[in-house]
Amino acid sequence: MTTSHAPVYLDNAATTRLDPEVLDAMLPLLTDHFGNPSSIHSHGRTVRTAIEKARKTVAMLLNTSPAEIFFTSGGTEADNTAIRSSIETYGLTHAITSPLEHHAVLHTLEHLAKHGRIKLSLVNVDEKGHIDLAHLEELLSTAQTRSLVSLMHGNNEIGNLLDLHRVGELCRQYDAIFHSDTVQTMGHFRHNLQELPVDFIVGAAHKFHGPKGVGFLYVNAGRTKIMPFIHGGAQERNMRGGTENIYGIVGLAKALEIAYRDMEQHRRHITGLKRRMIERLREKMPERSGAPVQFNGDSANVEGSLYTVLNVSLPPSDISDMLLFNLDIAKISASGGSACSSGSNVGSHVLAALPGLDPDRGYVRFSFGKYNTAEEIDYAVDTLVGLYQKELIH
Repeated sequence: MTTSHAPVYLDNAATTRLDPEVLDAMLPLLTDHFGNPSSIHSHGRTVRTAIEKARKTVAMLLNTSPAEIFFTSGGTEADNTAIRSSIETYGLTHAITSPLEHHAVLHTLEHLAKHGRIKLSLVNVDEKGHIDLAHLEELLSTAQTRSLVSLMHGNNEIGNLLDLHRVGELCRQYDAIFHSDTVQTMGHFRHNLQELPVDFIVGAAHKFHGPKGVGFLYVNAGRTKIMPFIHGGAQERNMRGGTENIYGIVGLAKALEIAYRDMEQHRRHITGLKRRMIERLREKMPERSGAPVQFNGDSANVEGSLYTVLNVSLPPSDISDMLLFNLDIAKISASGGSACSSGSNVGSHVLAALPGLDPDRGYVRFSFGKYNTAEEIDYAVDTLVGLYQKELIH
């Protein structure tokens, strides 16, 4: 196996490369336009104008009002704001989520439950990671009080997609508040908020080729009004204290604008890469003990899943524990489940929640972006096959 190949980045679900157009949009705010947007002089007004223009851009793309878009430090803060502020504002004592949620949601709700603030119910999932909608309705219909439902649109590890309309209508039927973490699908799928029955959705710029450290929260003003989560100033129309990350906000809006502009082209390209990897892994990966390569959740359902994510179960092998290390030596960046808690030795809570998975297999999440190429996919597959063939020989 050679390591002379240029580095291959297949961890786009963790973060994406900054688009050069986005950097160009940000540079004037990093250099010339340095005023505080809360100041009333011309330096401040120039920056304030840039923020509000960015807000209008995001709102236009999502088909909603600028008054419903609030900028945050990222998806985690946006999730926490939606969850904690709605529970506080409406005095909610019951929440429903799934064991497959991102830790920004799951850990927040578990913390609130641990301290007696809410009762937490987990909706059932099947072996593929699909949400049991019948069980969700049962939880909603038997709840003694109004519920908060928090279920993600696109799973960051296994690529499953939630039917937001069906879940949203269920929540409306039982007067529940519906929050969806849309971090993985924002910029990759179109969200029409005039038609979508949700109370909160979130976005993080670095998932769609924008800068890190900035995101947004949508709050459905027609149904929901919440108190601030972060206090200390009147910024974001009294909803989030703290001087705004102006260059991040401008970069977020530009990145989302580019994502919507080029979405169909990029979707075709990325879907082709995902299909190519699936086909070549099935064709080339040797079996071990009658166990072929498998794909977790809905990730191999190319047209019906989050097209940027492929979660692979490789045949049982002695190299499983060192798989990501060996890929890294070959200059291939991938992850074992979610990379948002990288550095932790804890296995994937998403895969652990799926019944029937073999713990002796190696699990790798490959996630694709617009800058990836077919040649990179072939190199990654050939490297994986080479690692397993070498292990078989020894």
